Amino acid sequence: FFVDGYEYTIYTRSEETVGIEINVKYTYDTEECLERQEEIRKAAEDIIYFAPDDGDDYDKIKYVYETVIFNTDYDMDAEDNQNIYSVFVGNTSVCQGYAKATQYLLNSMGIESTIVYGRVRGGELHSWNLVKSGGDYYHLDTTWGDASYTADEEEVDLGDVPEINYDYLCVTTKQIATTHDIVEVVELPVCKAQTDNYYIREGNYFYEFDEEQLENEFMEAVESGTDTVALKCDNEEVYHEFYTELVENQGVFDYLYDDYEKVAFAENEDQLTLTFWMTK
Repeated sequence: FFVDGYEYTIYTRSEETVGIEINVKYTYDTEECLERQEEIRKAAEDIIYFAPDDGDDYDKIKYVYETVIFNTDYDMDAEDNQNIYSVFVGNTSVCQGYAKATQYLLNSMGIESTIVYGRVRGGELHSWNLVKSGGDYYHLDTTWGDASYTADEEEVDLGDVPEINYDYLCVTTKQIATTHDIVEVVELPVCKAQTDNYYIREGNYFYEFDEEQLENEFMEAVESGTDTVALKCDNEEVYHEFYTELVENQGVFDYLYDDYEKVAFAENEDQLTLTFWMTK
């Protein structure tokens, strides 16, 4: 958070490097850096304190994913939005702040994580995370999991969408590549595992249209008080069957309880997911 870029000059003699001079641009003076470091430390410690003690890597990653999203609003005009201070103290940031804060927390909890740089659909610069869970690597994008990012990009009323989107919690390289182009500063591992993908771990992954499994998902959502059901399909054929049955044929109402009058939905054909949220 205390460095805002750098430049360097390489000195050569007869094509041999004889020196390198690096000039760093600092964001604050030493005293203010120390004060801000203490603010960050306290905020991070408070978050880590409530992390699941008996959970595995996935549980801790999910906790960080949710906590960063719940505690942060996406704001292009946020101060310090290129560093972690904006997230831990200001509670507003952009993708760079989200990704760096996610990495900071996970590393502090013993989870391997790094920053991935690239571009997203439309050519916009973007950054997210690569994490290691259960011995396998996954991509993780807390920014795209935040409804406030969607609202900022598409002028969506936050009251009309769920606060969190789990489509980008532990996904493969193939899945992230449908919307993200990776710029490899160093060679990255190809993420193929799906064991700790959110939908598989939470039982919301569908290999076929299963009415009993679907009914259980809606029942569990109501009982837990979330009022939101998110599901992921194994392939396009299954996805389109779900979309036809639940959306076009309005079959989703067969799974609602009497005290719910309305249901809204969001579709993500890139990730083969459908999200429904119910209102009373």
